[in-house]
Amino acid sequence: MKRALITGITGQDGSYLAELLIGKGYEVHGLIRRASSFNTGRIDHLYQDPHTDKPRLKLHFGDLSDSSGLRRVLGKVKPDEIYNLAAQSHVRVSFDQPEYTADIVATGTLRLLDAVRDYCLETDGTIRLYQAGSSEMFGAAPSPQSEATPFHPRSPYAASKVAAHWYAVNYREAYGLFIANGILFNHESPRRGETFVTRKITRAVGRIKHGLQDKLYLGNLDARRDWGFAGDYVDAMWRMLQQEQAGDYVIATGQSHSVRDFAETAFSLAGLDWQKFVDFDRRYERPAEVDDLKGDPAKAKAELGWQATVQFQELVKMMVDHDMRLAERERLLVDAGHGVENQGLSG
Repeated sequence: MKRALITGITGQDGSYLAELLIGKGYEVHGLIRRASSFNTGRIDHLYQDPHTDKPRLKLHFGDLSDSSGLRRVLGKVKPDEIYNLAAQSHVRVSFDQPEYTADIVATGTLRLLDAVRDYCLETDGTIRLYQAGSSEMFGAAPSPQSEATPFHPRSPYAASKVAAHWYAVNYREAYGLFIANGILFNHESPRRGETFVTRKITRAVGRIKHGLQDKLYLGNLDARRDWGFAGDYVDAMWRMLQQEQAGDYVIATGQSHSVRDFAETAFSLAGLDWQKFVDFDRRYERPAEVDDLKGDPAKAKAELGWQATVQFQELVKMMVDHDMRLAERERLLVDAGHGVENQGLSG
């Protein structure tokens, strides 16, 4: 039975990846940060009481800011594969918290790479590591973007991901470690955090439809992104670690749509005219905008046998359907006197 360690397991990608690996017979270990409240909602359906016989998912407290803690977890888990998904991943927030973002996204990756190098030297073992990159690294580079496109980051988050990417390449070349960089374009799902623009939109659609919200406030409606389904993209992560040689891969659908397109599609699925409910708010603009991200997944298709199975319209419908059901339950609670209506939320 292979053992995999997932950092950032409580996030959208971590939960889908854990499902995939458990389905393939892995023993999955997740690194989680200690918090005063439970933050494991996305993986609760996978969790088993640790007192049961051989649980398939085990959680360990740790953080990419703590190098000694990372070394202890590696020694305890003895993973065959590591998927580094942990990050402060909100681009707009990275402008407000640039130092923290750099410490976790860039230096945190370096801490993990160094821990893996030391572990392999001390144990004469091998670990295959996946490093989660981002299409934001391309920033202002013209689309479509491929593995050969020069990076031009436009945010502290993107610059930190570029640093992490090159740390990974350096450790691969300097120490012979198996490290694959996945340059993933935007990937969404009903598990996406509600502060990200796609989920803000679909949550607002459900709430507006059920009379729980009046308006949705958004920033740059003209920004174009290559949106795919997170469940597809974690399969690409796994495929990268099954190759004979480690490499870098762009993972994308090859199509881009604007934020306006996403909003119009989502509202129309609920029979609503988006222009009646969406207002502009400058606070949601970035100090440096990224206009158009569209990936070229040709290498992934040729070498990994991977391609997106969920297209734009299906993805939006999946998210709207989920959030319509969620809003319906909220409406029932409000009508029963157990909830508070919140008008004019940003979504």
